[in-house]
Amino acid sequence: MDERFPIGTFNFSEEMTEERVIECIKEIEELPRLLKEVLQNVREDQLNTTYRKGGWTVRQVVHHLADSHMNAYIRLKLALTEDKPMIKPYNQDGWAKLSDSKEPIEVSLNLLDSLHHRLVVLLRSLSFEEFNRVFIHPELGEVTIGKNIGMYSWHGRHHLAHISSVCKQTV
Repeated sequence: MDERFPIGTFNFSEEMTEERVIECIKEIEELPRLLKEVLQNVREDQLNTTYRKGGWTVRQVVHHLADSHMNAYIRLKLALTEDKPMIKPYNQDGWAKLSDSKEPIEVSLNLLDSLHHRLVVLLRSLSFEEFNRVFIHPELGEVTIGKNIGMYSWHGRHHLAHISSVCKQTV
């Protein structure tokens, strides 16, 4: 198994059917609860442990999820209110080194609770046709809302697997 991609890489060619969209929204909805369950008995030394050599610490991954999913939420709103907006990527490694990524994980867990609530409410209000609206990513080109929620559903599960691998360690 590749430690970088414990659940495999995201498949951009997957067809986003109505059933798959519903499944992705459910996975996005469940992420905050699943994170809290996995992190329920986490020790301080585990929070400061990397999930792989050269990777981020569990604490950084939790804060990264909040950073990344805030960007996803903003991109969704832009795609819904503008015609093919150009989004701005961000330096996720740089963000992971900033001082707020050293805060207690509860800060980002609480943010993810609220953020995912709003994200799911908004996603469930969309017609299936609206999932075909796009934004322009400078590196990926046109990205539909459907593909973007597929990516963020995967992204949450991807990092949950990283966190779980560290939290399962007892030594």
